[in-house]
Amino acid sequence: MGKRLLGVVVGTAILGVLIGLYVSVWATQLPVAVSAPTSGTGAKRTANLTLETVAAVGPQLSSQHPDWVSYLVRSHGRWVRSTIFKLPAHALVHVTIYQFDGDSGLRNPFLAEVEGTVGDTMVIDGKAVRTIDPDNASHTFVVPQLGVFVPLEGVGDNAKNQCGYAPCLLSQAHHTITFTFRTGGKGRYRWQCFVPCAAGTFFGFGGPMQTLGYMDGFLDVA
Repeated sequence: MGKRLLGVVVGTAILGVLIGLYVSVWATQLPVAVSAPTSGTGAKRTANLTLETVAAVGPQLSSQHPDWVSYLVRSHGRWVRSTIFKLPAHALVHVTIYQFDGDSGLRNPFLAEVEGTVGDTMVIDGKAVRTIDPDNASHTFVVPQLGVFVPLEGVGDNAKNQCGYAPCLLSQAHHTITFTFRTGGKGRYRWQCFVPCAAGTFFGFGGPMQTLGYMDGFLDVA
C-alpha cells in the first residue's frame, strides 16, 4: 500500500512538472507585438498594416510547425510571424494583404461579404469589390468587436509560380488586397480567420487556427 501511494505521489509530481514545463514554454513563445507605422494626430491619425498570408510558414519562421498556414506582418523591412498588432485608437488603418494561399472555401457564405471597412468594400488587384464567391475564399480577416469582416480570395490552382514556404515573394502568384477600417477606443480586440484552412485537423479548425502567431491574434489599441 505504501509503495502504491508513493508511486501515485511520484507520478503526480512528474505530471505536474511536465505541465509546468509545457506552460512555461508556451508562455515564452507568444508572438511579439508589432507596432504599425502611424502618422498624423487626433482624428486624422492613420496607421498602415502590411500582412502576408501563406500556405506554409516554413522552417525559417517556425521550426516547430513549418507546414502550418499562417499570417505574417511586415516590420522594419522584414516579415515577422506575429498576429498581435499595436494600433492607435480612433484611427484609420490602411491594410494591405498579399494573399499567396489557395482557396479552402467558407462554410458560412455570410462571411463572403465585406463589412465594417470604409465604404464596405475592399480592393483586389486594383478592382473594388463588396463580395467574393464563398468557394474561392482562402482566409478572412475578421474583427468581430469592430464589425470588420473581410474575405480573402484564394490563388487559383493553375496559377504559375506559386509560393511553397514563407516568406513569399511578390514575384510569386498572389492577390493584393487592400481595405481601410477605423479602430475603436483603447483596448484589446480579437481578430480571427474563419476559413477552415488547417488541413489535417478537426474540421479544419485546429492547430494554426487556434494558435496565436498563425491564424488569429489581437489588435492592441492604445
